[in-house]
Amino acid sequence: MNLDVSIIEIRPGVGGEEAKIWADDLLRMYFRFAEKKGWRQEIIGRGILRIEGPGAYEKLKNESGVHRVQRIPTTEKYGRIHTSTATVVVLPEIPEEEIKINPHDLQWRFCRASSQGGQNVQKVSSAVRLTHLPTGIVINCEQERSQEQNRQLALELLRAKLWEKEELKKEQTIAGYRSVIGRGMRAEKIRTYNFPQNRVTDHRLKKTWYNLEEILEGRLEKIIR
Repeated sequence: MNLDVSIIEIRPGVGGEEAKIWADDLLRMYFRFAEKKGWRQEIIGRGILRIEGPGAYEKLKNESGVHRVQRIPTTEKYGRIHTSTATVVVLPEIPEEEIKINPHDLQWRFCRASSQGGQNVQKVSSAVRLTHLPTGIVINCEQERSQEQNRQLALELLRAKLWEKEELKKEQTIAGYRSVIGRGMRAEKIRTYNFPQNRVTDHRLKKTWYNLEEILEGRLEKIIR
């Protein structure tokens, strides 16, 4: 396991279009956090950010869980506050030797990338869709310009997801497993971002901060240390 690499996947939860906007806001928050620390950051898929820096996974692993936002969406006509959510999953980079994948379990599909990336992307089927047949896990990669780069990214993401699947299985078999601030589960609400009150509340730490805008700009040190 490479603890210097953190793969962050963010998916919209309840809230329709506002949830999608919120997921993008969170992705930007972690991107800016990595920038401020001088870490390498790269968006490698829709809602997926790869961060590389000293101890990146250990630093960010407890961000996994449901992040709730309370604010007035730009599309709201009557000034009502809406509640939306996004799910954050933080995974480490898993070396090939730690997770063995049978090539016969993989179904590959190649197509042209949907993004505008110049003549190369438009002419070559560089986008990759990988399906792991035993688990049904599907990985889509189209960020890189070459098919081989996207293949490698897809395998990296698949190894991380298979590792997570095994970890969740272990947690479910250990009675009473969970520290006060353990690995956040996908369904666990860990934090609320309330715009009208300019506050961020961490429900595990039972602490509140009143500098919401700064936090969304990537100033997360006080929260995740």
